[in-house]
Amino acid sequence: MRRALLSVSDKTGLVDFARTLLAQDFELVSTGGTQAVLAAANVPVTPIEAVTHFPEMLDGRVKTLNPLVFGGILAKRDNVEHQQTLKDHNITPIDLVCVNLYPFAQTIQDPDVTLAEAVEQIDIGGQSLIRAAAKNYPDVLVVCDPDDYQPVGQALQTHNDDIAFRKRLAAKAFQHTAQYDALIATYLTDDDSATDQLTLTYQKEQSLRYGENPQQAATLFRDPSPVPFSIPAAKQLHGKPLSFNNLKDADAALGLIREFDRPTVIALKHMNPCGVGSADDLETAWDKCYAGDTMSIFGGIIVLNRPVDLATAQKMHQLFLKIIIAPGFDDDAYAVLAKKKNLRLLTVDFTHAKDPEAPEYVSVRGGLLQQERDHVIDDLANFTVPSQAQPTAEQLAAIQFGLKAIKFVKSNAILVNTTSQTLGVGPGQMNRIDALKIAVTKAEGKAGYDHSVLVSDAFFPMDDCVEYAAEHGIHVIAEPGGSIRDKDSIAMADKHGVALVFTGHWHFRH
Repeated sequence: MRRALLSVSDKTGLVDFARTLLAQDFELVSTGGTQAVLAAANVPVTPIEAVTHFPEMLDGRVKTLNPLVFGGILAKRDNVEHQQTLKDHNITPIDLVCVNLYPFAQTIQDPDVTLAEAVEQIDIGGQSLIRAAAKNYPDVLVVCDPDDYQPVGQALQTHNDDIAFRKRLAAKAFQHTAQYDALIATYLTDDDSATDQLTLTYQKEQSLRYGENPQQAATLFRDPSPVPFSIPAAKQLHGKPLSFNNLKDADAALGLIREFDRPTVIALKHMNPCGVGSADDLETAWDKCYAGDTMSIFGGIIVLNRPVDLATAQKMHQLFLKIIIAPGFDDDAYAVLAKKKNLRLLTVDFTHAKDPEAPEYVSVRGGLLQQERDHVIDDLANFTVPSQAQPTAEQLAAIQFGLKAIKFVKSNAILVNTTSQTLGVGPGQMNRIDALKIAVTKAEGKAGYDHSVLVSDAFFPMDDCVEYAAEHGIHVIAEPGGSIRDKDSIAMADKHGVALVFTGHWHFRH
């Protein structure tokens, strides 16, 4: 008779799996809570104390850590010396280990959990059992996921538990324990910069049709710790599945919308905002966003920080859009938008929009870059005005609006905007004057241009940007300052009566 050890925190499917093992002539050995569930279901089970000849102790911290258990798991069946050792010490081999771990991840999701409470949910014996069984996978089946109960039972019934099957289970087991340890390490680490090791863990959410291009395979993985204000946590109400590019664009849109408190609508295309509008109501915010770039918005992604109402939905319905993200959709608004079968409608939990965010990571060949997100607040108190002309309070407010948006425009980046609306976006150019020309060209002639400001994500290396902007009717320019040729830009601003504001912060985005 083969022996199986069952010790699970998640009891889902346990009784049925145990009965499957009994039908395959397994003797069942189990620990406290698992044993109680099986006994209550009239499943014959041997308590672990009958194997170890020791009671559970230290509030359950020690129950399976015993040579009579681990010897039975780790002994190689084809090793004569190992088998003799088992006989000498009266150890019965264990042929299947079914273990899942204390719910550490679920425990730390509680914002009120204490460190002591979290530490008590660090599994020691379970981790050791899984790793031991996985190490000896040619002889021991390791099962750490209730989703595997059915395929393992089927394999045992059909005698298809071959070495390849066992190896897959072992790999999954080590992935499981590695993720568990990574979560614990992250939770206990107070300062990421103080550690020389970075361990990240993610769970597969879905395979994507392809990546940036059809020739590239792609997969979406999600953080095992819930991030409510995120696209992986979004609820898709309608439309076809999201693509790789959709996911990246949608994530960028969420990053930008969290900057705004007033009713705001953002249109985004290829990782760059093409329109941002804020107002006292959502429909007016949409009108401003749309007017910011009526051409580029075509085929774009829209994110709104208020539930979508009917009037706004009717206007959006007139355009070809790929994704609309919002806290919710009024029933009549949803009915209008859902008429387009491919339009993705997503809801996200905006109550968590201002939650602290984890660092961002970018892969490079042979490594990984980590940085804090650019959540700096551009405070008026830190601005300096080196020019003779001085900005008005309204112009300063427009600069602050533009600085929120420009953090999400690819560098080199220039923005022309009012206090509540983008008029022209110049993104991703190899030199700053070309980015400025694009932004100004898009903005000229639009309502509000006479009262707009120009914002740059980094300093001007020479005075040509100030000169071009002034010649095209721009009266206020904001840039970080810090160039060795700042004096040239200041002189050019004074020549044209332009108010030049130094903000003190770069906002590069590569």
